Amino acid sequence: MNILVANDDGIRAIGIQKLVRALSQKANIFVCAPEGQRSASGHGITVSQPITVEEMKVECAEIAFGISGTPADCIKLGMQLMKDRGVNIDMVYSGINLGGNLGTDTLYSGTVSAAVEGNLCGVPAVAVSVNDHMAQHFGFACELALEALENAKWISPDTVLNINTPNLPKEQIKGVKLTSLGRREYKNEFRNPETGDDGRALYSYGGEPVHYDGLPDTIDVVAMQNGYATVTPLHRDLTDYRMLNEMKKWRTNK
Repeated sequence: MNILVANDDGIRAIGIQKLVRALSQKANIFVCAPEGQRSASGHGITVSQPITVEEMKVECAEIAFGISGTPADCIKLGMQLMKDRGVNIDMVYSGINLGGNLGTDTLYSGTVSAAVEGNLCGVPAVAVSVNDHMAQHFGFACELALEALENAKWISPDTVLNINTPNLPKEQIKGVKLTSLGRREYKNEFRNPETGDDGRALYSYGGEPVHYDGLPDTIDVVAMQNGYATVTPLHRDLTDYRMLNEMKKWRTNK
């Protein structure tokens, strides 16, 4: 099994190091990751300038490249770099991200987008995150990542498994919930503005996630706030089939 690993925190981030070390117990690991921080870059790709590539050392990886591009670039280009070396990639992993990728935040996530790019390249993929930007506890996230690998034959090339764990030791996590995506909302989403040197107002993203009451913990954001790890299968098809069928009715007499 050959696995390509990327992230959006950068090739030197602790999360990707932890993930590579864990997966290397069961597979050959190849890394292509951003040379620096590229969080919340979504599924952007680099088309206006060349992408620089540098071979780097990542412990337990067969070979690793740091690139100037986005997380999606890492998978798209990484597949080509491996193919040029005679390596066929069987699966993509992205992470471990410092910070959760839950609910509608998956639409902004570079971590999830790298995994989705794996699907676009024809292989199953897994995104892994710990729900804290100062994460210290990666053990259970690695355990779930390995569990996904053990069941890889059941994961469709059109599916991303989105794994999120609390930043807690395993014994303090209540368990694992299989969930759907929820709505990720924040209180005070923008921090108080400052004034730049040129007199313009400066706003920064911030805020605390909204706490949800009375909703089932089959929703990822609710399960996480209640102390569970979550696993959510994602699909790249954004078609609203209910609306598509409704629109067909509009045109029956056209």
